[in-house]
Amino acid sequence: MRNSTSVEESIDALAHRYLEGTRAGRLRAGLTEFVVFGLKQAWACVFGAALLAVIIAARLWYPDNAALARNDFLTLAAVVIQVLMISFRLETLRELRVILLFHVVGTVMELFKTDVGSWAYEAEGFLRIGAVPLFSGFMYAAVGSYMVRVFRLFDLRFDRYPRRWITALVAAAIYINFFSHHYIFDARWVLLAAVVLVYGRCVMHFRVFRRRFKMPILVSFLLVALFIWFAENIGTWSRAWLYPNQLDGWQAVSIDKLLAWFLLMIISVVLVAWVYKPEPLDATQTADATQIRPSHPDMGVTTPSE
Repeated sequence: MRNSTSVEESIDALAHRYLEGTRAGRLRAGLTEFVVFGLKQAWACVFGAALLAVIIAARLWYPDNAALARNDFLTLAAVVIQVLMISFRLETLRELRVILLFHVVGTVMELFKTDVGSWAYEAEGFLRIGAVPLFSGFMYAAVGSYMVRVFRLFDLRFDRYPRRWITALVAAAIYINFFSHHYIFDARWVLLAAVVLVYGRCVMHFRVFRRRFKMPILVSFLLVALFIWFAENIGTWSRAWLYPNQLDGWQAVSIDKLLAWFLLMIISVVLVAWVYKPEPLDATQTADATQIRPSHPDMGVTTPSE
């Protein structure tokens, strides 16, 4: 794994020791890949999981009459989590740059969306900008943290990755539409079509343990968006923020939000691509992947362009 931490290396080492000196059958090898996949995914989510755990704990046990407002407590807790991530080298300073960019991009959107009434936070605390408590930026940073870590943990490689300047234009259009659709035509379905057109041929290769697997990159976008939607339901149940239809009583976040999160994934991928340039499989990796799962005869390996 590129630039892996000691904990990440330990996950691989445990799997190797499990299979060391034995002729692993297909079932045992497959089970090992499945377990390592789960461990790596959990490890990639450590920032978001820690933040979500604090949000749930604050909902259940934080006193309403505490001197420190709940939102301020959440902000301070998020800062502590981020500091610990860096102090224990669970994130690199290189990765921190893109995570901070997620902060900025997310906070700007939060300021606008709360102003137009898309969702709301409790009006309490001092650590805030307007109606937006500062911990909200850390929720976007949690997505950024996951993205940069999963890129590294699974050694992601790509076939037919689109030109990065094209993906940047699509991401910029998506971001603008999050604001402009309140005043002019909502282009989200047009943008979805553009995403499918741009990324439709791209295949993502990822290594779990000993084997390298592949899937269409659009499927990975959808799976991550679905995961975020589940987390959003937990967040709104905890009253960290609420949508207008939840003010009189909690109800599940509309499934329509999946499209918003799917489009937000494109912005996330473009930001992360600034840190980790999408690369194809090299000759050795291509041979290894072919032994595991033969590729379609038409599938070549292309070098991503700037």
